[in-house]
Amino acid sequence: MNKILPLDYSNKANWCKIPEVTKEFDTFYVYATEYILGSMAPGAPDYADMDNAEMLEGAEGEYLLHATAYADSTNVFMPFYRQVGLRHAGEVWKRDGIFDASIAGMPYGDIVAALDYYFEHYNGGRPFIIAGHSQGSAIVKMVLKKYFAEHPDYYKRMVAAYPIGYAFTKDEFKTYPHMKFATGECDTGVIVTWNTEGPRNREVNADTCVLQPGSMSINPLNWKLDDTYAPASLNLGSLYMDEKTGEVKMGDVGADAQVFPDRGVVVTHAKGEPMTAEKAAVAEYFFGPDGRHGEDYALFYCNIKANVAKRVAAYKAANNA
Repeated sequence: MNKILPLDYSNKANWCKIPEVTKEFDTFYVYATEYILGSMAPGAPDYADMDNAEMLEGAEGEYLLHATAYADSTNVFMPFYRQVGLRHAGEVWKRDGIFDASIAGMPYGDIVAALDYYFEHYNGGRPFIIAGHSQGSAIVKMVLKKYFAEHPDYYKRMVAAYPIGYAFTKDEFKTYPHMKFATGECDTGVIVTWNTEGPRNREVNADTCVLQPGSMSINPLNWKLDDTYAPASLNLGSLYMDEKTGEVKMGDVGADAQVFPDRGVVVTHAKGEPMTAEKAAVAEYFFGPDGRHGEDYALFYCNIKANVAKRVAAYKAANNA
């Protein structure tokens, strides 16, 4: 069987975003699963090709709704990659209890090739953040475990990793001691992540594809690991869709946050985003009856943006960057 070669990232068409470099820090962002409903069609391939319209459109949307949280403080680089579809990822999750095996081949290989090209041709020695969501965060976790262990010279310039919306477990931090979980709002060289749910998921102990036993989350409103409640008054602003106009707006949607360390999640009482019946059924299967996975960024968007600025400033102060 012929080995599948990674994408050629010297070809600018294989990048979603290559910014004009105007800042002293970068972000490398890996988008979430956007090959979703198309992957459910009979005979659909397990992995999206580079011309998959659903993935390409979804990646552009995710840049606007997620990756721009890093754009005030950093130059945001975002490669395209050939990702696993939600159907096949779900099959692997049900088989293995985690969907990591579904990304270990072509998706991870593409991102490694993108990172190699980024560090050799785009980064210019600048400190950086690596970030993502969902499948993108699962790939970032693999990068943290393997790629940066092989490239410690790059890793020492990492301001922080924001692989939001995927499980990072206590045991993994024992197995990979070069990885450190964040302990507050300004520490650097650390992993910053959470998985958001509504109360019902915790009440029924819902099985979801982004959680594992021993998962960890940090509270995106008070930056604590314990169960200290953070009221919505601490929320600097959420992104939400106006149900009348269909426009994305910024405002207060009542997004509070509380970590429940026993489950390793952040629970919010904010109302879930409206979905079609088809999307709601898919979301419940993968993320439980009260999941907020799709809103891990949107609910806490302005707090993420402010936190990125704080960690960048802390790194700069500590390293005279």
